[in-house]
Amino acid sequence: MIRHASALQHARSRIESRRWFLQECGVGLGALALGDLLSPNRAAAALADNPLAARQPHFAPRARRVIFLFMAGAPSHLELFDNKPQLAKFDGQLPPADLLKGYRAAFINPNSKLLGPKFKFARYGACGAELSELLPHLAKVVDDIAIVKSMTTDAFNHAPAQILMNTGSPQFGRPSFGAWTTYGLGSESQDLPAFVVFSSGKKGPSGGNSNWGSGFLPTVHQGVTFRGTGEPVLYLSNPTGVDRELERDSIESIRRMNEIRLQAVGDPEIATRINAYETAFRMQASAPDLMDLAQEPKHVLDLYGAEPGKPSFANNCLLARRLVERGVRFVQLFHEAWDQHGNLVNDLKKNCADTDQAAAALVTDLKQRGLLDDTLVIWGGEFGRTPMVQGGNDGRDHHPNAFTMWLAGGGIRPGCTLGETDELGFQVVQNKVHVHDLHATLLHLLGFDHTRLTYKFQGRDFRLTDVHGEIVPQLLA
Repeated sequence: MIRHASALQHARSRIESRRWFLQECGVGLGALALGDLLSPNRAAAALADNPLAARQPHFAPRARRVIFLFMAGAPSHLELFDNKPQLAKFDGQLPPADLLKGYRAAFINPNSKLLGPKFKFARYGACGAELSELLPHLAKVVDDIAIVKSMTTDAFNHAPAQILMNTGSPQFGRPSFGAWTTYGLGSESQDLPAFVVFSSGKKGPSGGNSNWGSGFLPTVHQGVTFRGTGEPVLYLSNPTGVDRELERDSIESIRRMNEIRLQAVGDPEIATRINAYETAFRMQASAPDLMDLAQEPKHVLDLYGAEPGKPSFANNCLLARRLVERGVRFVQLFHEAWDQHGNLVNDLKKNCADTDQAAAALVTDLKQRGLLDDTLVIWGGEFGRTPMVQGGNDGRDHHPNAFTMWLAGGGIRPGCTLGETDELGFQVVQNKVHVHDLHATLLHLLGFDHTRLTYKFQGRDFRLTDVHGEIVPQLLA
């Protein structure tokens, strides 16, 4: 397997080999080597200047950046995307026994009665895709998106399923999709982090920071969480008495000491520390401009439903567009609000009111600015919801067997609907797309052979798709 390795790893290997030679062979060359170790031209020192320098993928990419709208908690595909008239017909009846053979639900008894869809569906756009009445704004851009109705996953509880969707494994400790993207491509921004994360909704995602962590990759690749208003990162401003010149001098002194240590031991975390200081310093100038949504024309604010100074998913979507315009490689928006075990009708109305307009506006805005062609937009949660009822007659349990996501831009075939579930929305019956297949396809659009984008850890080459994943050609434009 060909390994996609960073220059920092090569530098570290060379440094460690030289140190072994000098320490173990006893030939007295330490003084001669010292000048070379402290040279500013060393590869490690060069990477310390910018460990996130833009890099070329395996082949010409269709997408250069990613915006992932993660609907944490798992939206009900049966109320939003996957119209099932037969489920309405058999509302209140027990599901067929053969359908439930070997099935394990998270909370409910699988023999719970069927629950018909709560909202009406209609066809929209030239593509004729079916959407719920809860998604009137998405209906206006349906010809620009691809809807995948045949997603499946392996986990049926929130934290492991969210981590699986974001890292390719239900276990903690693996690099996130965003981290793999910046590891492979670097960043095009000098003034902002390569990978930025926002959160809205009722709470943060159940999987926590692992959803955007770097795992065993150098921590320079982990997501940086931004707040929706004000300073994006706490304590970004200087304290009283510290001016710009004093701060620059301090950072330069710390940098020189860190570079000496980096050259001596080759620890990539030292490069991360150097980069963090430098990025924070530059962000002090760039962040206020980024966060000032009042700069946007009224028609753009109205398009998103954004209100400057008021945290919301809409504001975060607009900030995501502003970030990718400034060269940020990966932006992920978490909206943890979709876990409807009960109060399904009212909560779905609220969630769609909070997110539908802004998500559709993001597609429209990127397209109008010429950014959609090479920006990959992803919308979806960690799994679907059961056709069986929970919570009286107004809730659904977790369901890993079938769920829906949509994608746009970045080489995705617009106006297509892929996959099909059975008449009750329980099992995928056509064009099954596992999470690993989705990851393989997304990496392909970013210019990577997913089997070659690897990192050696504990004696093994790891990758986002682990040992799985097939590209889904039907999704490619």
